[in-house]
Order: sequence, then structure tokens, then C-alpha cells
Amino acid sequence: MIEITECPLSPERVIAKVRSCNCGCVVTYIGLIRDYSGGKPVLSVEYRDPNEEAKAQLQKIANEAKQHWPINNIAISHRIGKLSVGEINLVIAVASAHRIEGFNACQYAVDQFKQRLPTKKKEIYQDGSANKRV
Repeated sequence: MIEITECPLSPERVIAKVRSCNCGCVVTYIGLIRDYSGGKPVLSVEYRDPNEEAKAQLQKIANEAKQHWPINNIAISHRIGKLSVGEINLVIAVASAHRIEGFNACQYAVDQFKQRLPTKKKEIYQDGSANKRV
């Protein structure tokens, strides 16, 4: 499951999409909006997908993880829109027979998400300033 949504993310729902009887584990990453970034207190973060290309980019990352490690399944769910501090912006769940493959594939997916951020990101700080990251 690859998902771009404006709805709040449920880690339990994402986990349920990947788990099965032949899995020994589900490794999960939950990304949160933190209260401090760039040396400033954060008010909110806005993610946009103006060209609707994010889902395809996340699918590429998932496919690469499947090619590199013997994992059973992977799900990536990314929330767009305006998010407040403490809200979940990303859930990645990797199901595998063994934990090492699961951890490695999950870390790869998180790292690739950060490197290839598939959406436009704008941090809004408490002082009213903003930082756009494309």
C-alpha cells in the first residue's frame, strides 16, 4: 500500500495492510512533526503534492526496498496538508520473515524518503517566518 492522504494517519491501519501469517515481524517507522527545527520553534508544517507525483516516487522507494531485501510487504503512508506539532506525517511498515531484513528495508525507505522528499515542505515558525524546502 502506497498512500498520499490529507487524513490523519493510523499506524495500526498501515501495519494491518502488511502483516500476514508468514511474517516474523513488522518493523514500523512513525514520523512526527517536531516542535523545533532550523533553530526556531515550529508552529506547523505544510506538505503539498502539486504535481501529484509523490505516490509514484514512494512506489519506487518501496520497489527498491523489495529488490534489496527479502521482505514480504511494505506500506508507506504520507500525510499532506497543514500539520501541527505532534501530528504524524509519515508511516512506513515493513513485514518480513526476519527482523534484520525488516529493519534494513525500513531504514532504507525512511532515508530515501528524506533524500527524495516527494512533496513540497514548508515549515511555519512561531515567529511568523517560514522555510520552504522543495
